[in-house]
Formats: sequence, C-alpha cells, structure tokens
Amino acid sequence: MPVTAKDEGLKRVIGVPGLTLSVISGVIGAGIFALPAIAGMALGAFAVVAYMACGILFAAILFCYAEIGSRVTSSGGSYAYVEAAFGTLPGYIINWMYFLGWGIIGSAALMNIITDSLAVLYPAFTNPYLRGALFFVLTVIMVVVNITGAKQAVVVVKTITILKLLPLFGIIIFGFRYVQAANLHWEQLPSFKTFADTTLVLFFAFAGFETSLGASGEIKNPKQTVPLSIGIAGITVLALYLQLQTVVQGVLGADMATHKAAPLAAVAQKIIGPVGSIILVLCAALSCFGNITLDILCTPRCLFAGANTGAFPKFLGRLHPKFGTPYLAITSYGALIFIFSITGGFQQLAIMASTIILLVYLAVMLATVKLRQTKISTGEKYYKAPGGIITPLIGIAAIVWLLTSLGRWEIFSTLLFIFVTGIVYFATHMVKNKRSKLNQANHINNQLQDEKQ
Repeated sequence: MPVTAKDEGLKRVIGVPGLTLSVISGVIGAGIFALPAIAGMALGAFAVVAYMACGILFAAILFCYAEIGSRVTSSGGSYAYVEAAFGTLPGYIINWMYFLGWGIIGSAALMNIITDSLAVLYPAFTNPYLRGALFFVLTVIMVVVNITGAKQAVVVVKTITILKLLPLFGIIIFGFRYVQAANLHWEQLPSFKTFADTTLVLFFAFAGFETSLGASGEIKNPKQTVPLSIGIAGITVLALYLQLQTVVQGVLGADMATHKAAPLAAVAQKIIGPVGSIILVLCAALSCFGNITLDILCTPRCLFAGANTGAFPKFLGRLHPKFGTPYLAITSYGALIFIFSITGGFQQLAIMASTIILLVYLAVMLATVKLRQTKISTGEKYYKAPGGIITPLIGIAAIVWLLTSLGRWEIFSTLLFIFVTGIVYFATHMVKNKRSKLNQANHINNQLQDEKQ
C-alpha cells in the first residue's frame, strides 16, 4: 500500500509555483557566481559538456526524488523517504546527517559568504564583531519570517529568487553581444581525469533541491505538485547553467583566471560598467540569504517530523498556537546556524557536508528502488520515473563514482559520524525501554496497592 501522509497538523499551502521557485532557489546559490571560472579554467569551452554530464546525473536523481516524493507525502523530505523504505534506524541516521552535516554547516558557510561579499563593498564587515552582529540580525529576521507561516516564508523565497535570477538572465541576454567566437573554440580535448574532477566539482553546484521537500507536509496535492515542480526546476537550472557558462567563456576567454573569484561580476562590468560589478556582488549576498531562508523553512520540518517519531526531543514537535508552524524547531535551528556562523573555519566541514549530501542522495536512490517493490492500493496513483530500474541505477552509479574521489580523512570522518549516530540511537532506545518498563512496573504496583485497599 502507498505511504501516505500522517495528520501532522500542518497547513498545506505550498503550490507548484512556490515549490518550483523554492527548488530553483535551493539549487542556484552563491556557487554559480564563481562556478563558470572553475569550469572554464579547467576545461575551456569544453566545460559545457561537463555541465551536460552533470545534467544527466542530476536528472536521474531528480526523477527518483519526484517518484518517492509523490509516494511519501509526510514532512521530513529525505529522512521520511528513507525511513519509509528501511525503517527507523536508517531514517534516524539520515536525519542527523542531513540536519547537522549538510543543513547547519552549509547555511553557516553561506552566512559567511554574505559578509564576505558585503566586505568587498564595505570593508567594515571584516570586523568580527560587526560580522557577528549581522549574523544575529539576519538570523532573527529569517526565524521570524518562518515562524509566522510557511506561506509568508515562501513569498520571501519567491521574491529573492526572482531578484537574484534577474541579473543572471540579464547577463545571458545582454552578454551574448560581447561573446567572441574564438573563445568558444575547442583547441584540444581535456584528459579524462581533468574532465572527471571538474564534473565532480560541478555536480555539487546542482545539490540543494531536496531542501524544499522537507516541507512535504505543507505541499498542496504533493503527488502532482512534487514531480511537476522538480521537473520544471531541473530543466530551468540546467538551461541557465549552460547559457551562463557559454556567455562567461565567450566574453572572458583566456582572461578567466584573472577574474576567477567573481567571473559573473566581471562580465557585468563589461556590459554596464562598474555598477554591474556592484549589482552582482549584492546579488551573491542576496542569493545566500535566500538559500538560508529556504533552509530555515524546510530543514526544521525534518526536526519536526523526527520529534513526532521520537528521533528528536519532543519539544521540537510543538506547533505555534496561532501560525501552526514548528516554531521551537525553527528557533533552535536558527540558533545553531548563528553559533556555527560566528565560529568560522568551515573549509574542512564543507568537505564533510558535500560527502554527507552524496550519502543522503544514495540512501534516497536505494529507498526509491525498495518502495517500487511495495504494492499500491487500488485507485492510488503516484508518479513513476521513466526508464524503469535504469534511472535509479544511473543515480546510484554516479554517486558511488563521486564518492570514490573522497580522501581517507573524509571517508573516516563520515564512517565515524555514522557509527556515533548509531550508538546514540541505540542508547536512546535503551533509555526509552527502561523508562517504559519502569512505568509499567509502577502501574502494576499501583494496581496491586489499589486492590489491597
């Protein structure tokens, strides 16, 4: 039978436009403002082929998320999908991996990118105290917006997504006039290793779409909305990336290395002058703000779902009496992002975050295959990814290939994290079992005493 949504008390207010823009916003982050230079310096004009390779891998994963997202419609996103297929322990591990390994650390890193971007225009933001104050103000704003309701948060995400996409579309539309055909010529094919390494880096730029599915319990008609939104968003992201790479490569050419920190800003400066560079720098900061707002909208729903199943403390499952949102989960999550933001030094943690998200994807791919074996009730329909078993197998093979490029430290740290999480899970259940037995014993004793009296 299908995996249906539980009555969680959440309001289903997110439709196709809101979810589509949320997915696009989740994928198109600050990385795209530097990504074309990374690809261009390594592969030259051949970089578009690496984008297409990533697009194939991305499509396989998107199709699987669309299928499983149409079957498992309760809040939690990746966590809910894995738990529905494999049970509470794998779901518990995935929830912690996504919550800590990807969500908090990733958003904290984006917070620092915001201040780094503003520091280009206003050097005062290099001061750690001023940076900390900005972190606090931004966190409070995002937490308040999300507590007042998913609908209001989606409006903010929609607005920011549109504002950050407009300059990117502007570069594509007006930048083609400055493209030089010679810069798009393939002088020689890159080595397979160089191509593979670059594709690996580009693939991480496609991550983040799954964050929006954390609010599954607030999506209208998820069996139709999730596949449609993911499909539209995936096509939009790939098309945008390909065109941006072509324009940047065609305009900058051999000068790519000179502008490796901000290639899009360099193209904007050629189009409309110094003001163009300022606009793109601010756009990068705004993009990060949108991504963090989206994260605070969706990831606390994973905490909310975990609290309802006992994976997280029960207080995280409380809903606001007026707004109907998991306000304690949102506040706690925002506070952790703020704490990690002011600590700094996220380079090694960022590598761990990338490793974590690959493992989360792998678990969801396997969950998709597993749930395909579950028979559905008569009359129940859900989206099924095209290509049969080939589609999830492509995604699984791609993820395994990407994981083989990890170093020993990343592998050891990840295994250690999973091991410790497993220990915490069993320890928590042991405590619960002891409390349950103690409560039963007390209940029996009370009954015996009542009978004696």
